Formats: sequence, structure tokens, C-alpha cells
Amino acid sequence: MALNRRLALVAVGAVALLPAGAAPASAQSKLVELRMDWATYNPVSILIKNQRLLEKEFERDGTKVRWVQTLGSNKALEFLNTGSIDFGSTAGAAALVGKINGNPIKSIYVYSRPEWTALVTRKDTGIKSVADLKGKSVAVTPGTDPHIFLMRALAGAGLTEQDVKFVLLQHPDGRTALRRGDVDAWAGLDPMMASAELEEGAVLFYRQPEANTWGILNAREAFAREHPDAVKRVLRVYERARKWALANPKEVTKALAAGIPDTVAEKQLSERTELTHSTIGKPQYDSILAAGIALQKAGVIAANVDVRKTLDELIDTRFNAALTN
Repeated sequence: MALNRRLALVAVGAVALLPAGAAPASAQSKLVELRMDWATYNPVSILIKNQRLLEKEFERDGTKVRWVQTLGSNKALEFLNTGSIDFGSTAGAAALVGKINGNPIKSIYVYSRPEWTALVTRKDTGIKSVADLKGKSVAVTPGTDPHIFLMRALAGAGLTEQDVKFVLLQHPDGRTALRRGDVDAWAGLDPMMASAELEEGAVLFYRQPEANTWGILNAREAFAREHPDAVKRVLRVYERARKWALANPKEVTKALAAGIPDTVAEKQLSERTELTHSTIGKPQYDSILAAGIALQKAGVIAANVDVRKTLDELIDTRFNAALTN
């Protein structure tokens, strides 16, 4: 199956932190349930979930908060598309591909600037560059930033997906397949990638931090249209938690390490995660646009797609004011 078809199928398819704060009652008090994702690649979401900050924010409205774990951008996009969640964490480029393929979402917030993906191999494979992947097998999760990163890396080395064997697996299974020797390489994702480095001696043989697109929070278009005040309140909670995280890095590590070793959490957060951004502005726009154009040149996005226009439709800055209020 062609890669762009696979992407299309995917895309449509602790410690007390801070007071939750109060928001004035509004029409959003009729919101019965707020459905949020949390992900190990989105540390801010873990803080919010662990400390029940959204539950406190919406308690007096009678709104229940339901949390759903997403294992990668592809699952977040799938859940957003089916209405299983109202807010989902993805990479910026993955959100763009989802939008191109008809996923009705709006990108509204930056939760991190990560280097969360690289190309990974074992010490015994002899793979030292992207060119060495020719004829090799690579584990990859379709519709995610690691997938997009891999495609851009191959194109930069003069290769295509026909030159390698893609083994389509979710991120944890890709890491396992690499460890077992079932594949030669893996398009990795933190914290699993950091864990593979520390625990198994995995080698990050190709890194390009600038090709990692931003950690983006997305909302379903329908939800944003019907509950704009609720969107603002969610973003205010996110912003309080993000600022708290910056002031309390050790506690963020502790929260992330609830399910992974401390050393892995420390490596992910101290070396490859930056939490100093929140609004979607020009740096994010330019990064996601560059990824989209690169994918179009590689044939992943159809030539007749207006990438810039789609990105303009994806990014919704009308909620930015909530981050300063």
C-alpha cells in the first residue's frame, strides 16, 4: 500500500502542583464530559492528569473529565477523528497530514519543543548513516512525527520507501522489535528511545533536532466551535501547568518517572524537551510548513495539495489571548 494511502487511513481513522483556579460560569456549564488525551511524549498532560487540575477547573460546572492515553500522534488523530477525545497531543507535521486527509481538527497550543525522534539501531547492525538503510527493515508508526522524520531522512539520502522495508508497529512494539533483532532500525520516540539508549545500548545514528516538529495540542473543530469558552479554560490550565513545570523540573521528572525509570525521564526532559513555548506562532508555522513541503516533494503529500492553505486552516490562534489572561 502506498505511504500516502497509509497516512490517509491513519489520519482519518505525584506532588501538588498549583491551585486550579476558578473560571466564571458560562454556557460551557452544559458540557457534560470533557475528553482529554495524555501521553508520555506530552509531560504537561501528565501533570494535569495526575493533579486533577481539569477536574478542579470544571468541578462546579458538573463536567466530568475522561482521560485517554495516546501512544502516538496517529492514535491521537484517530481518537480525535472518531470523537473519542476532544483534545489530542500530536506532532505539528502529523496534525498537518491529518488535516490534509480530512481530519476535522484545529491546532491551538504548543506543549513542548522536543527532539523526540531519531533513527535508532543496535550496535551490531553496522548501520551508521541513513544511506546504510537501503535494503534494511525499519520499524515505524505510520502517521507520526517519527514516520515523517524517517521519510525526510530517506529523501535527503536519495532513498524512498521502496528502498527499505517498513515494518508498521506502534512505538513500544517498534522498540521491542529492534531489541529482538526483528528489524534493523527503528524510527524512535521518547521516552522509549531514551530507555533503549540507557538500557539496551541502542544507537541514535541519525539525529536532526530541527526536523522534529513541535508538540501541538489539537481540538476537534466541532468542539472548538460549540464550546469556545471550555477551550480557553483548558488552555489556561495547560499554561499554568507548563509554567509550573518550568519552575519545578525535578517534580516533572518525578511525574514522568511514575511509569518509567528516573534516568530515562531525566534524559528525555533534560536533554531533549523544552517547555518554554505555548502559543503557535511563526517558528511553529515555519517548521510545520517546511515538513509539509518536504513530504510533498517526497511524494507523500499529493502534488495538487495546497500545503500552506491547509496549514492556515489547521492553526487557530483565536484562543491565544486565553494564555495571557
